Amino acid sequence: MAVVIAALLPVFILIVLGVVLKRSLMRLDSQWHGLERLTYFVLFPMLLIQTLVKADLSRVPVAGVGGALLLSALAMSLLCLALRPALARLDIDGPAFSSIFQGAIRWQTYVGLSVSANMFGEVGLALASVAMVAIIPLVNVLSVAVLAHYAAPEKQSARAIVMTVIRNPLIWACVIGLVINVVHLPLPKIWHEVADALGRSSLAIGLLVTGAGLQLKGLLRPSVGAAVGVVFKLVLMPVVALVLAKWFGLSGDSLTIVAICAAVPTSTSAYVLARQMGGDAPLLAQIITLQTILAAITMPIAITLVA
Repeated sequence: MAVVIAALLPVFILIVLGVVLKRSLMRLDSQWHGLERLTYFVLFPMLLIQTLVKADLSRVPVAGVGGALLLSALAMSLLCLALRPALARLDIDGPAFSSIFQGAIRWQTYVGLSVSANMFGEVGLALASVAMVAIIPLVNVLSVAVLAHYAAPEKQSARAIVMTVIRNPLIWACVIGLVINVVHLPLPKIWHEVADALGRSSLAIGLLVTGAGLQLKGLLRPSVGAAVGVVFKLVLMPVVALVLAKWFGLSGDSLTIVAICAAVPTSTSAYVLARQMGGDAPLLAQIITLQTILAAITMPIAITLVA
């Protein structure tokens, strides 16, 4: 437990620092919006490319880790859809349901990669990056499709959903990094120096931005929808993912990586998507904030159970 907490502590300290900075030194939303775009379109993609370029994928169980997390996201999606009639009886409308859905299946990549790197170094970072390759396209397609069906004022076409996924820079970064790795494309030294410098800054800035985006109002009296979103992501998702990981025969570090990625709170980018497509953005902000705070308790438990 001490090792797990030591790996998690810097991550949550940076998130708390983001909260403090948003309320003191950097109060303008435009400042954080600029940092968010820089991280999302430049720094974080560069980290993914460089991590996958340097990774020895032959030594890690790519199929097992990616498969367990891919199927767990799919299983949670099906569970949410199956429970839609029951949630409707709790006065949870379509936009609110779409926010619960996003809260249940998306994951906070900055937290997942940071904890994986803190615990297992470059190998952990590579494994978590592989997990991203499996999860990001699926959760984006599912989230946009559910928002289009249950929340959007105007229904989105299949082409619009596909284009939303194709434009995701994180997906392209994973593809580029994997292609360079597989074809053994030689890169100059200057590339590695620049890419390493940009990549190192991405996780710290990403965690600060995560903290700045938290909405602390109404946390003492969470809604039913927020409570459901928290239970789905922080309890059910790790359980499903670990059962699948065991089924894939994973153990040791690989199993722990699955636990880390499954137990992280949902992505803050889900809030932006909810605002763009008519979802219940205030509810999703509450879900994200509650999950991020409570993950400081639930993540150590989930990781310790398999570490």
